[in-house]
This record gives sequence, C-alpha cells and structure tokens, in this order.
Amino acid sequence: MKVEVWSDYACPFCYIGKRRLEQAIANEKLDVEVEFKSFELDPDAPAVPTQGLYEILASKYGTTLEQARNMSQGVIDTARQEGLYYEMDRVIPANTFEAHRLTQFAKKHGKMNAVSEALFTAYFMNGEDLNDPAILTRIAVDAGLAEADVTAFLASEELATDVREEEAMAQQLGVRGVPFFVFDRKYAISGAQPVEAFEQVFAKIRQEQTLEVIAEGDACGVDGCN
Repeated sequence: MKVEVWSDYACPFCYIGKRRLEQAIANEKLDVEVEFKSFELDPDAPAVPTQGLYEILASKYGTTLEQARNMSQGVIDTARQEGLYYEMDRVIPANTFEAHRLTQFAKKHGKMNAVSEALFTAYFMNGEDLNDPAILTRIAVDAGLAEADVTAFLASEELATDVREEEAMAQQLGVRGVPFFVFDRKYAISGAQPVEAFEQVFAKIRQEQTLEVIAEGDACGVDGCN
C-alpha cells in the first residue's frame, strides 16, 4: 500500500496529520510506503522574512497581535495532544521552496522520512529558518547524507523541477489545502483527520484486496478432498 502526502513545512496541521497517519499505520501494523509530496502554501513568501508569524497573521486578518496569538492557541493545543510542542513565537515564516527541494534530494537517497521529520521540528519547535543553507545542510547531514553532496546540491537548482511537478500534480488532483493524503491513487483524506479516519481507509483497502469467493465446488484442501 502506498500513501502520498501533499504537505508544506509551514502548515501546522501537516505535522499533526503526519503524526496521526503514523499512529494509524502503527495501530494497524501495516507495511505502508509513505511518500511526501511538495506543496507551498505561500510560494511568494520572502526568502528573508521581515515579520514574525503573529505579525503576518495580524496583518492578514486585520487583528491585533494578541488576537493573532489567541487564534493560534487551538492548533497549539491540538499539536500538544499528538506530542508536538509548537513554539509559534519562534517560527521564522521564510519561504519553504528550498526545504521542499531538499526533501526531493533526500527522497532519492532514501532519507526522506528523517529529513521531513527534522524539517517540521526545525520550523515549529526550534524556530529555525528553513531557507538557510546552513540549517538545511545540518538537517540533511544529521539524517545521514554526505555534507559535501548536500552543499553542492543546495548551491545548484537541481530537482527544482520535481518540486514544481508535484505542485502541478496537486492542482490536477484538485488539492486546495494541505495536508492531503492519497491512498493507492484511489482514496483521499483532506486535512489532519482523526486517527480513526485513516484506519477506516486502511480497512476499506484491505477488504478490497481480499478475494470474494462467489461460487464453490468440489475441491481438495490440506485436510483432504470433499
């Protein structure tokens, strides 16, 4: 079974959804291939942001900074229930394109899961800039990638097309928000749904994979013929 996940590292619900998917897979004891796909909530986000997250939210929704903080409390509480301790005051809302490009590189070298997890942690918990080559390099090296290879990659434009192709694919599939989960290119879940929602999809797929016997006749089995 394969699950494709369109997400953005700047999306707080994407990290929550990732955790819930992982929990459902563990609960069901399934062998699932999970592939993260690129999606940018704000492709025009600055490489070097001049405002903090709450300032951006206040400006976007016409609220005070305190109101912007209150707006975010719900997602902070939800994340905490999944063992994720968001530090929204520390978030650096930089452009995430380079983080997605690094994910493509990690994917090709078998380190996608480790890099994706570290990028989410860096953004929401550690207040790190995901557009900073030094931070991206450290994350990649900690995941087991060779520093020289990562440095050369980040200095290039390699795999930028892969990011754009996955974003275009999301448009073709009608993805309007993330996280967006696609199961065997047959079923989809939009948003950070409860663990039970993922388990229901897994159960449905397993049921479909089981052959339905529509007629029975004489046959031999391990206990003899009848």
